[in-house]
Amino acid sequence: MMRLRRAAAVQAALALCLALATAAPLLLGGCGVNPATGEEQFTAFLSPEEERRVGAQEHPKLVKAFGGLYDDPALQRYVSSLGRLLQQTSEQPEPPFTFVVLDSPEVNAFALPGGYVHVTRGLMALANDEAELAGVIAHEIGHVTARHSAERYSHGLVAGLGAAILGAVIDNRTVSDFANLAAGAYVQGYSRSQELEADTLGVRYLSRAGFDATAMSSFLETMGAEAALAGRMAGRRGEAALAGLFASHPRTADRVTKAAAAAQAKFGGERARDIYLRQINGMIYGDSPEDGFVRGRAFAHPILRIAFTAPPGFHLRNGPEAVVGTHPSGATMRFDRARLENPSISTWRYLRSVWASRVALTRIERTHVDGMESVAASTRVRTKSGVRDVRLVAIRAAPNRVYRFFFATPPRHTRELSTPFRQMIASFRRLGVQQTANLRPLRLRVVQVAPGDTAESLAARMPFNDFRAERFRVLNGLRPGERLRPGQLVKIVTE
Repeated sequence: MMRLRRAAAVQAALALCLALATAAPLLLGGCGVNPATGEEQFTAFLSPEEERRVGAQEHPKLVKAFGGLYDDPALQRYVSSLGRLLQQTSEQPEPPFTFVVLDSPEVNAFALPGGYVHVTRGLMALANDEAELAGVIAHEIGHVTARHSAERYSHGLVAGLGAAILGAVIDNRTVSDFANLAAGAYVQGYSRSQELEADTLGVRYLSRAGFDATAMSSFLETMGAEAALAGRMAGRRGEAALAGLFASHPRTADRVTKAAAAAQAKFGGERARDIYLRQINGMIYGDSPEDGFVRGRAFAHPILRIAFTAPPGFHLRNGPEAVVGTHPSGATMRFDRARLENPSISTWRYLRSVWASRVALTRIERTHVDGMESVAASTRVRTKSGVRDVRLVAIRAAPNRVYRFFFATPPRHTRELSTPFRQMIASFRRLGVQQTANLRPLRLRVVQVAPGDTAESLAARMPFNDFRAERFRVLNGLRPGERLRPGQLVKIVTE
């Protein structure tokens, strides 16, 4: 049996090679030396013109997904000018790239084909000088000049072509599906070699622009500290929250150091800390008014004019689409809203036939919350984390709109959390005009350290209930034991 399988594999490989050899003139036309990397590169299926078309098409979609553009023309011009400076040091100074700041508290950055570079205000809040922000932008420029998107796309198509031929030769759908799955996984993220390549190019551009190349490493250290603190605040002690820039760009300070050596970068350039801090002074920190505000266990939305309070022990995380809560017990909750296509449908029928049409519902309960009709029901589901008891609650705010709560608990904790969940639903309410007027976003404020100030005394001025000193140290990139100097500019968060 082993010999037969081996023979079939050999025949399939020979057929694949023959098919690819037939297409060789076309494929080899897409091979060439990339002027940025100096390496032979295969980009047959996505030309530079097509890259710009794809980027122009996807750019507005990405902006919308991340909360839109941050509404600060001066800050947008600052980031655009910094990006343009770095682009001029690259092997692709024309056509002009597009550099924008996204209105998102996440620490993240993206580059689309054709030179669309995005940084979030959350990332800008965490950076501590112009060189650190420039390092992020330079890295994203590196992905563009190295044409990593075109490379991934072209390799993905070739892998797909090879899978189709292989499946056809041996008439095995499983082989074909498996190969396609592998190809899809390849194009979903940058490879390690591409990340190192983008770092090498980023360090090159950073140095050419006169910045200190070590800024890329120092910012990665700050991001690592921020991820670890986020894990602790969410109850995952000892576990870093691998999200944002770490998820899309898996890198370490050691790898950046290697990239700097490969680029033969000169260290000790400009950091421009004070210039940068004055640029971000007053910037919104955390949630934007369009997404509502999380304050500890409380959530309030100034535009929708609603509010609720989560049970003790829940850590809330806000986003454009939903508020998500996690609990040390493994329980989770989600709050969002939905638009009803049929305004005449009853709330119960919506819950049973639209929202939860694929599960059997029990413990049905009809009531009112702050004068609004409410329908709740339960079910039990099997998830990747195990069996979960689920409670669904739909609150009818208008004929065409419902607010929805989703609770999932491990069965052993369902009873103890039942009353807290009910209390959370009961806390859901509409806000009056004055209550709404009092809701304002948090903002970054840059202050000068006075004699006698410490990290703890300055952190006490920030409107957080926990981890104040730790938040202050991470926000300012302070290493353990590092002390403040009188006259030094630092960031704090104020209401």
